Amino acid sequence: MRQTISKVADVRQLIESGRKLLLAGDEDALRQLPQGDWIGGTIPYFISSDKGGMSSRELICATDITDIVTSIEIVAYDETSLARVYAEGPKHGFSFIIIPAASKTHLSFALNAPNYKDFGIRPLIGWVAGVHLSDLGKKTPKIINGRTGEVREEGALVLQAQLPEGKVAEIGILNLFEQGDGDILTFTSDDFAAKDVMVNGEKRNFAAYIVKNKLDTKLPLVADYYGAIVNISFQDVDEVEGQVKFYAPVFSGIRYKHAKPVADYVKEFNSRLNKECSIESSRVAFSCNCILNYLYSELEGKKTDPFTGPVTYGEIAYQLLNQTLVYLEIMDV
Repeated sequence: MRQTISKVADVRQLIESGRKLLLAGDEDALRQLPQGDWIGGTIPYFISSDKGGMSSRELICATDITDIVTSIEIVAYDETSLARVYAEGPKHGFSFIIIPAASKTHLSFALNAPNYKDFGIRPLIGWVAGVHLSDLGKKTPKIINGRTGEVREEGALVLQAQLPEGKVAEIGILNLFEQGDGDILTFTSDDFAAKDVMVNGEKRNFAAYIVKNKLDTKLPLVADYYGAIVNISFQDVDEVEGQVKFYAPVFSGIRYKHAKPVADYVKEFNSRLNKECSIESSRVAFSCNCILNYLYSELEGKKTDPFTGPVTYGEIAYQLLNQTLVYLEIMDV
């Protein structure tokens, strides 16, 4: 298993022995680590292979990629230079990215990534760093460059990994949600918030529409982005202000529908896994799941084999996603 939930002392030993690592943990835990070949982001929620979903401020989720890569580079970007992330990705390998939640870079990437040069040409996977839910408003999400020890709450860190000959990186998305049978919803601008929505072509106030139709906001909006099924999760519905906020942006010209309900996440997850995926755990180098899935589907103590890893404030598989599980496989050519 390449992803483990480990004590700080054990992760320190891995770093000091020269291992190449992707790390997730509480800020206080990550700050105890020495410099080395790693990047990290703050999040204290994980899914482990033995205990299932869990929260810990002391433990660190470590993804060891040493044995699958030939070399790595760590590159720091800001909200402007991140537009080069796809073009600068390794031609034979993959890029792994961590961005702090609610940062300028997070918002810019979410809105603009599909328009970046060479979007989707080379594998880009990663996640959005966060904090313990009880620390919301008290602490800010952070990213850490293991080679320099620099801790940042703005920008993005990208680990560019070269693969050996005969190996290729494949990114997968496991999305339990699909479009329901309700109205077609479209928006007039690209944004993280909306007051108006076009309901089957008729302009309505979106907050009032949600309240009147009793939409379950634990279920996302779902769209087909040119063949990829993408979720837009609800953050807040303010009926007084008449505004709806999202965890990822809606885009104009895209047709959305409210998702069908998922009665039992773990049961549906296993069913979807058996039906759609032929995943060998030995090929899975990294995976992460969404904090909203963790909360709404009550994943604490539940396993999602063969997938472990951090539970995040957003998943990145080429672009920002919500309420999905994303994973990286290293395959033979």
